Amino acid sequence: MSLVSRRSFLAGAAAGGLAVLGRRAGVWADPHKPTLKSGTDMVTLGRTGIKTSVLGIGTGTVGGSEQRAMGTDKFTAMVRAALERGIHYIDTADNYHTHVFVQLALQGVPREKYFIQTKTPAKTAEVARADIERFRRELRVDYLDTVLMHCMTSGDWPVKMRPVMDVLYEEKQKGRIKAVGVSCHGWDPLAASVETDWCDVQLVRINPFGLKMDGKPEDVAAAVKKMHDAGRGIIGMKIYGETGLQSREQRLQSLKWVLGLGCVDCFTIGFSKIEQIDETLELIAEALA
Repeated sequence: MSLVSRRSFLAGAAAGGLAVLGRRAGVWADPHKPTLKSGTDMVTLGRTGIKTSVLGIGTGTVGGSEQRAMGTDKFTAMVRAALERGIHYIDTADNYHTHVFVQLALQGVPREKYFIQTKTPAKTAEVARADIERFRRELRVDYLDTVLMHCMTSGDWPVKMRPVMDVLYEEKQKGRIKAVGVSCHGWDPLAASVETDWCDVQLVRINPFGLKMDGKPEDVAAAVKKMHDAGRGIIGMKIYGETGLQSREQRLQSLKWVLGLGCVDCFTIGFSKIEQIDETLELIAEALA
């Protein structure tokens, strides 16, 4: 794929009538997509067939330091409370150093009761292959629901990262991974993702305030819509920025905006208290009302 600038991408989106993509012939859409009512509703990630709850528990706040500071006992109690409330999605990454925390929190929980996403920083095929084996061991699972290449920072990643992409695809063929994808840091890598068919899922930083994002909210939303309309599972992050925003009203505003886009299937938010989870579930219900 050729590298895409913000200007050329947006020009192409306008020319193609991005606002009506979902109604054009040939554009993928899920005819059975339910109307959401709560943060614990189950959704399907694009064409993958993988189901997860709308709300996910993130473990990477400030690089995972906030969750690690909880200690394993408090972290486990929080994850179990989330599971009891109907939240099935746990988001982690090698860089967060929280695999063991997640493994301990999920001990004894039937594998089909949770969706787990992790991320590899691997830059070579050899490291990627070793990472998958290590991740499965650290998390004590036979398979990983989604594995992402973590933090793409350049627009040529679809070419530069091909050896790692091939390994992850092979692991998917073997059933050790259910779906593959990327997370991006920067507009160029996000724009390059739009036409990269290798991706099953996309983890995207998105909120209406432009905090910790890869571009202006409207630009990111346009890219996300295009990926979603092509059948990719879209997972949001940084819904509350990095620190939870300044008020309940701002958190509600962000949730309303993200959910109103109609192209973000689910999202992960980093929590360190059960009360934060309960508030977010209340806010999601209010945003969807």
